[in-house]
Amino acid sequence: MNYKDNKTKFVLKFIVPLLIIGVIVGIYILKSSEQKLMADTNDEFALEATAIDLDQLKTYGLPIVIDFGADSCVPCKEMAPVLKKLNKETQGKAIIKFVDVWKNKNAADNFPVDLIPTQFYFDKDGNPFVPKDPEAMQMMMYSTKDTNKHVYTAHQGGMTEAQLRAVLKEMGVE
Repeated sequence: MNYKDNKTKFVLKFIVPLLIIGVIVGIYILKSSEQKLMADTNDEFALEATAIDLDQLKTYGLPIVIDFGADSCVPCKEMAPVLKKLNKETQGKAIIKFVDVWKNKNAADNFPVDLIPTQFYFDKDGNPFVPKDPEAMQMMMYSTKDTNKHVYTAHQGGMTEAQLRAVLKEMGVE
């Protein structure tokens, strides 16, 4: 065997497989970073919002939870880590939003917010969520005066992680 044959065998046995592995790892890293970038840059699914475009959110066909609160309100501060955790866990299954109404004074203009925190719930079809037992979940059902059409389902005050998970589960989010 001559030197050229040994070199060719070495390249075929070691270098080519290493190159293939390198390409596969490179593609994996590229795809992972693209997915993370897409998730990080999609404001529709970011937790914090300065305003709510409910019509736009409804186009995703996912249950929606909107929490109107403030960064400096005590019950809101208690809910903040829960909202953050659930927003991350439910990406692609539900939309969870938080709006600081003290920083964004007009953000709740289209919603009947009397106190903070107040959460609003919409089902995957974009309709106000109708819980099986609104009283047990401490939900308020808002209807128009003229037609009595149900327009909002809300909860006033803080909610625990267990309470929010129970609502999301009833909304069909696993």
